[in-house]
Amino acid sequence: MKKIFLLIACAFFFAESYACPFCGCGVGNFYMGLLPNFKNKFIGVRYQYMRYHTQITGDATQFGNDYYKTVELWGGFNIGSKWQMLAFVPYQINTQKTDDGTKNINGLSDISLLANYRLLNKTKMNGSKSTQQQLLVGGGVKLPTGKYKIDTHNPDTELGDVNSQLGTGSVDFLLNTTYDVRFNKFGINTTVNYKINTTNNEDYHFGNRFNASSLAYYQVSLKKAVLAPNAGFIYQHSEANHFNNEKVDQTGGYLAMTVAGAELSFKNMAIGANVQLPFSQNFASGQTESKTRGMLHVSFSF
Repeated sequence: MKKIFLLIACAFFFAESYACPFCGCGVGNFYMGLLPNFKNKFIGVRYQYMRYHTQITGDATQFGNDYYKTVELWGGFNIGSKWQMLAFVPYQINTQKTDDGTKNINGLSDISLLANYRLLNKTKMNGSKSTQQQLLVGGGVKLPTGKYKIDTHNPDTELGDVNSQLGTGSVDFLLNTTYDVRFNKFGINTTVNYKINTTNNEDYHFGNRFNASSLAYYQVSLKKAVLAPNAGFIYQHSEANHFNNEKVDQTGGYLAMTVAGAELSFKNMAIGANVQLPFSQNFASGQTESKTRGMLHVSFSF
């Protein structure tokens, strides 16, 4: 497997964590998801789980099973009626099991800061029926707070070691758009974001990333709470990585998933969970496969 790692570097794809000996589909991921409904401030914790399986074509002895967990502190606050500020502080708990053995790595990953501006916040009443719309656009930065250290001058260093880092080692930039429309109790939330990566100090440049999600939800009023089941789709695309201005083979790719979950809110507390099921993907010429993902969160607004 080591000889192959010398030829094939890790890619860089979606969510907050690492993945797979080939594509590395997680370093520096940024995941937005559904935000809690808050008027002034909120703070919370969310847990995300991803798993990948890699099998080298034509050689059953070379494989990888990778498990990537993220415990993330996130929060936000409003400034007036127009501005929304968000922060994401992830901690990684990752395990890579390959034919070469098992590798564990834990620690602080890359922190992201985001500012959104409300272009539209409108409510229209028609008798007992209402239509609510909210459009936010914004941008932010991902900071190189996660450890990244590769000695490219050491002959024992493998390009695959890029996948063993807690961060990307680069300052990256985020663009975000969120549109939410609700007709009485039924709504659709659509989020599109684009991550522009820069080259780090080791001359490695992770490919830019595009993420889009659209979730339909329905609010059910309970005695002292509101339950909102939701379902939809997530699409993620990553461009190829570059090392010393040369394209890294077998990097980049796309992933499309269905997602289903629910949000339960009562008083100032909200609990949510979802399951993400891949239905179309392409990583490392089909040698790496993303498996079922999941997320759980709890938040408090005040």
